[in-house]
Amino acid sequence: MQLSTLNDVFSRATSRGPETVILEHGAGGNWQPISADALYWRVYRLAAWLQAHGVQKGDRVALLAENRWEWAVVDFACLAIGAVDAPMFPTLTAEQMRKQITDCGARLAFVSTAEVFRKVRDIGSLEKVVAMDAVEGAESFAAIVHGDESPTRDAAFDESRQTIVPQDLATLIYTSGTTGEAKGVMLTHGNIASNLTATTDIYRFKPTDSTVSFLPLSHVTARHIDYLFYAENVTIAYVSRAERVLPAMTSVRPTIFVAVPRVYERVRQSVESKSAKAGGLKAKIFTWALQTGAAHREAVANGRTPGSLAWKLANKLVYSKIAEALGGRVHTLVAGGAPLGIDLSRWFADVGLPIFEGYGLTETSPVIGVNRPSANKLGTVGQTLPNIECRISPEDGELLVKGPSVFHGYWNKPDATAEVFSADGFFHTGDVGNIDADGFLSITDRKKELLKTIGGKLIAPQPIEASLKVSALIGYAALQGDNRKYITALISPNFPALEEWAAAQGIVTTDRAALVRHTKVVARYQQEFDRANKDLQAWEKVKRFRLVPDEWTQDTGHLTPSVKLKRRVVKETYAQQIEEMYTGTEAE
Repeated sequence: MQLSTLNDVFSRATSRGPETVILEHGAGGNWQPISADALYWRVYRLAAWLQAHGVQKGDRVALLAENRWEWAVVDFACLAIGAVDAPMFPTLTAEQMRKQITDCGARLAFVSTAEVFRKVRDIGSLEKVVAMDAVEGAESFAAIVHGDESPTRDAAFDESRQTIVPQDLATLIYTSGTTGEAKGVMLTHGNIASNLTATTDIYRFKPTDSTVSFLPLSHVTARHIDYLFYAENVTIAYVSRAERVLPAMTSVRPTIFVAVPRVYERVRQSVESKSAKAGGLKAKIFTWALQTGAAHREAVANGRTPGSLAWKLANKLVYSKIAEALGGRVHTLVAGGAPLGIDLSRWFADVGLPIFEGYGLTETSPVIGVNRPSANKLGTVGQTLPNIECRISPEDGELLVKGPSVFHGYWNKPDATAEVFSADGFFHTGDVGNIDADGFLSITDRKKELLKTIGGKLIAPQPIEASLKVSALIGYAALQGDNRKYITALISPNFPALEEWAAAQGIVTTDRAALVRHTKVVARYQQEFDRANKDLQAWEKVKRFRLVPDEWTQDTGHLTPSVKLKRRVVKETYAQQIEEMYTGTEAE
């Protein structure tokens, strides 16, 4: 599929007339269909409203909302008139929102709820704030887009969209800022459209397919995926809150599931926890099914259904039950946004649900490489896209890329832009990786996050952390050891699982600080480290660890809105605990 601008995506999405393109979660809990005609006219009316309020080509519009149909309407309306939308996480603080809105120079803002409205209403540079919910003091989004849905399209509107060209700026996406202040990544229509052209050639979905959209649309991964679905006429059910995801899976019964690794970790932990609780014959059958799946792993990973009687029986008894928890109809699972980890990718293949892992960055629109049906190599992020040139730096192993999807720079930051491009125009991804003989890309870690011991050994923390996090008892792990003699780890437990386990052991306390110091608890976590250490080189092994009495979340400041670890914040918060792991008797 050849796409030149994101307006081509809108044209394809609205080509189905009265057929459903979006499912809206109604007040009564039922899913309400929104047709292609309805989407067209709502975008048309909002685009006209924007122009009537002086928004011109190149002007910036802030968008702060959870996943909902209104998000897509704002986005498509801005793109239709050549305006530049700047999506921001609605969970940001008022000060963070003020900085980003001021930085991009937005005159208008679209917000979802009264809570978000309160965060932005006093920003002096904003001329108007439009709310998707009914919010006193804000313009009504519903009133703007309400109207008839004629099957006859507006010829002038359709023609005007064609004046937008690939070189026009489409969006400013602010990076999460794990290592510093967030920067606005400038992506053109051509950047994103070229990336979509490549991914639509890889994944050929059908109008009969459906998906649940819950990954934050303020993040480039979710946005790219939704564009792909609109282009392929896949029905999208928007879910605005995390607790609605599982109910949506069972009611919508999607055929496509896209998630970050953390979601897949939770699915595995839930399955294994239920098996352990069941015990007896059921636990034995589950173990046997995993062993059977492992014997057919490569076939399943590459889209082939094993013909052995054992696999068919295991599928009926175990694998199908896990698939049912995802709605029972999923045929494609995709992971992105963070490393999946080899243990997790193998486990899902072993239960008959292979995951296609991909990789990219906001600055690359985003996909650089992705696994695909019939070409899925576990432990890699897939073959690189054909329109992207990649090379590995011989000095430090950093991945450098060049191609039409690579961004044009950071908004108002020419020095920062110059720093990430080589003299011959390659973008420095900041990730360390390698490409094998078959063209499959593997990403080891973030270049700045590699730990170098005083012995000169380089350790990539993310694969080890991923191995630890497959345990239901572990929420997040943060390895330490840069310029130290050995590797240590801070662990933020999965407290619901830990407290349940502790109660079964007769440990009853509401004091989490006391709980994480309990000798039985520490001994239980030592088992997880023994498991993770088993396959590591001597210099990679985690010698010591500390359990912290805190859950790391975005609200605590330890995670970004895209659920990435803020290592600097973790290190600063637990400086004393880290020092304690390097004092006293030296670890062997």
